[in-house]
Amino acid sequence: MSDSQSLLVLTPGDDVAVARGDIAAGQQLSADGITLIAGQQIPSGHKIALRPVSAGQQVLKYGQTIGLATQGIEPGDHVHVHNLDMPTTNAEHSVQNIYVPTSFSSEPATFEGYVRDDGRVGTRNYIGVISSVNCSATVCKHIANAFSSERLKDFPNVDGVVAITHGSGCGMGAKGEGIDILKRTLRGYADHANFAGVLLIGLGCEVNQLTPLMNELGDRSALLKASLIIQEAGGTREAVRRGIAHIEEMLPVINHFRRTTVAASHLSVGLQCGGSDGYSGITANPALGAAVDLLVRHGGTAILSETPEIYGAEHLLTARAASADISAKLMERIHWWEAYVHHNDGDMNNNPSPGNKAGGITTILEKSLGAVAKAGTTGLMGVYHYAETIDAHGLVFMDTPGYDPVSATGQVAGGANLICFTTGRGSTYGCKPTPSLKIATNTGLFQRMELDMDFNAGGIVDGLESVAEAGQRLFQLMLDTASGRQTCSEENGLGDNEFLPWQIGAVM
Repeated sequence: MSDSQSLLVLTPGDDVAVARGDIAAGQQLSADGITLIAGQQIPSGHKIALRPVSAGQQVLKYGQTIGLATQGIEPGDHVHVHNLDMPTTNAEHSVQNIYVPTSFSSEPATFEGYVRDDGRVGTRNYIGVISSVNCSATVCKHIANAFSSERLKDFPNVDGVVAITHGSGCGMGAKGEGIDILKRTLRGYADHANFAGVLLIGLGCEVNQLTPLMNELGDRSALLKASLIIQEAGGTREAVRRGIAHIEEMLPVINHFRRTTVAASHLSVGLQCGGSDGYSGITANPALGAAVDLLVRHGGTAILSETPEIYGAEHLLTARAASADISAKLMERIHWWEAYVHHNDGDMNNNPSPGNKAGGITTILEKSLGAVAKAGTTGLMGVYHYAETIDAHGLVFMDTPGYDPVSATGQVAGGANLICFTTGRGSTYGCKPTPSLKIATNTGLFQRMELDMDFNAGGIVDGLESVAEAGQRLFQLMLDTASGRQTCSEENGLGDNEFLPWQIGAVM
């Protein structure tokens, strides 16, 4: 990345530069050895043309194609939705595999975590009250709400009681992808290392029956795994009363759990970006990628997701796949999404939201190239379906929608015990039982929402630190958070309502 006072050129030969701040029409600028005059006002984070581009010609940023010019573009022009669009097809990528095995640290980093009986490690110590169906959601919430901070004051090592509720579980097929995804997601949460104890609650007549789900859960002390069926318990009030009694029995046991020093290899981090802007691919995502490289070299796991938001940049991942099978699995998911979107009369380029576009992102190709930077540079070690248990170490990919709550829910179900969430517009996302770190792409956002942002990557564009320095600082914050440091979303009480499994298939 080279820069002038006003512009950033990300790769030599790019057709566009990025405005470091608001640029006035007529302002004289220079970058990459080129002097030009801004033809229009260019908002901060948006693109300005460095050289002429003919209609139909590819436009390069990051050294990659981000779209085709829909009209002639002159140096100094604002490049955005009015003159840049997606290609009509996403060509197959033929790339040379550049996978290199990871060189692991000789002195692995550590954090303070809760070691469970099966050897997994939690970063938090919650009790989960989990509904099998929407019909039991209110009972779950009443039980969890009974355990206020005042009621838990005698149990300081218990982080809280969380209701995990959703809008599905019935009115769906008893077989097929929809029910399979829901079961995987609920099972992943019920078995999550951050839940020291769980209580599962069903109505009784739903499609997603509770007994088969309970039978599929991992081994856990009988005292720390309970279930209730409302119709068998005598109704709503009796189910709430009995549920509260179950939790009260769990509390003294869970309060005795203590943090111990464990290797960073027990850290599994879900990578998210939401409310992206023109700086996401320049600051926060590369900084997170640098932290991910450190995590992987210390034996940990990073989960890249949001398949519609790697679209057009998948070749950067297949090139790093540890095997041809892993590469083929990723491409199969890409083709599934193309067919899925086509079947629903959609468009893969529909992904950049109005907020993304206001922040300077024009096409899904541009957004994806910036988003993939979160994954760092190490090899791709596995590809997983939504909410599948992650059993590989290193960088892996989980197929999820781009919608952040749905995507993060799948990652947590897969075992993520920490979320790192980059944002340029200002997401406040929380995710119980997994802490969620918010990483601001620019200093203005960090200062404007300082009670919601955990980390400022804006120093990179401000010229105050390098990507590597920001990555090292973020990696340390990840370890501190895994050890119990509260995130802003936890301090703000967020995370009780963000459980959102991917709903797919017929609602009947």
